[in-house]
Amino acid sequence: MKLLIKQACITDPLSSHHGTIQDILIEKGIIREIAPSIDEKTDQIIEEQDLQVSPGWVDIFSNFSDPGFEFKETLETGSAAAAAGGFTDVFLIPDTQPVTDNKSQVEFIQHRSGSLPVTIHAIGAITKNLDGRHLAEMYDMKNSGAVAFSDGLHPVQSSGVLVKALQYVKAFQGVVIQIPDDTSISPSGLIHEGIISTQLGLPGKPMMSEELIIARDIKLARYTGSRIHFTGVTSPKSLDYIRRGKESGTDISCSVTPYHLFFSDKDLVDYDTNLKVYPPLRPPSVIQQLKQAVLDGTIDCIASHHLPHEYDSKILEFENAKYGMTGLETAYPVIQTLFPDLSAEKIYALFGGNARKIFNLPSSTIEKGQPGNMTLFNVSKKWTFDLNKTASKSKNSPFHGKNFTGKVIATVTKGHLHLTHLSTN
Repeated sequence: MKLLIKQACITDPLSSHHGTIQDILIEKGIIREIAPSIDEKTDQIIEEQDLQVSPGWVDIFSNFSDPGFEFKETLETGSAAAAAGGFTDVFLIPDTQPVTDNKSQVEFIQHRSGSLPVTIHAIGAITKNLDGRHLAEMYDMKNSGAVAFSDGLHPVQSSGVLVKALQYVKAFQGVVIQIPDDTSISPSGLIHEGIISTQLGLPGKPMMSEELIIARDIKLARYTGSRIHFTGVTSPKSLDYIRRGKESGTDISCSVTPYHLFFSDKDLVDYDTNLKVYPPLRPPSVIQQLKQAVLDGTIDCIASHHLPHEYDSKILEFENAKYGMTGLETAYPVIQTLFPDLSAEKIYALFGGNARKIFNLPSSTIEKGQPGNMTLFNVSKKWTFDLNKTASKSKNSPFHGKNFTGKVIATVTKGHLHLTHLSTN
């Protein structure tokens, strides 16, 4: 394929063309030329107003449900959703059947990734079968390509187990990912504990359950000298702990989901099960502090927490519905809409640049002679999300019909162009 991208503003701090508007010629997957103007016959031309291009984006926490739960999502449909959302790399949590807790499962995922429109990176389980007690074969999984280690939606509760895991991965500079939640605190809690939970008659989950794990795990990371990443952070006090931990030199980082910045617990008044998520949505006052943490750099990454579910898992009583929503295709437009003045450089840092550093991914840059691995997006395009056009196999998203500003146009990876088709207009 021969592709010409016309008049795109390049956002790539590693590139000599950073901040400039250029034409980019890609041939057989390699960037052949970058210049202010290129006039050459090609198979495809992309040209539109306000076009931005950055190295490919990275999502660090998704579930493609394959193997074992292919009725929710498959590697193929999940990858298509990721490409539509602007991602060229996706980390998959180990919550499959069988669990990704050994090198064979990691190699299975890596092998399947070769023919897909995104590069899939397996997150290896910390404990066998996600049991929270016995360490999995992390060294073997690392050698087979595991990008990080996590028990996914089952955060490690035992301090003793986690400290051993942190010590274990330190030998090869591995990273542990935790959803911070002390599950012994209000284990039956369904939404944030507060006024709304009382009004709706639903058991609540306090932010303390998150804060306890954050405080504990920072101490464990400091003790071991190892690296930990917290994803799905929702508490202002948690952010304070993280700030102080970073200032003390502890190797910690964190991410937030787009939907925790967009929705609050007030949106639950209609018992919309698509808003039943883990961790739960927080009050509007908390959301403002989360947004500030995005702006001031406390939050390192945006993580989609793409958790697809089939119809039957969501269309039932709130207390029985599964947690989670699809999120890969709406991640960028949510952030761009919420932060209209956010620079393209900051967007790339949140959606890929920081993740590449934190998880030791190979550097990706827009430079002549380099592989064409990039995301094309438009920061000013207005559009409406149409769930009927989603590439995901599941439709559990509360964003249907929402108006956004900012749209992914395409991704280029593995020598192929992947255009998006998500809007109603």
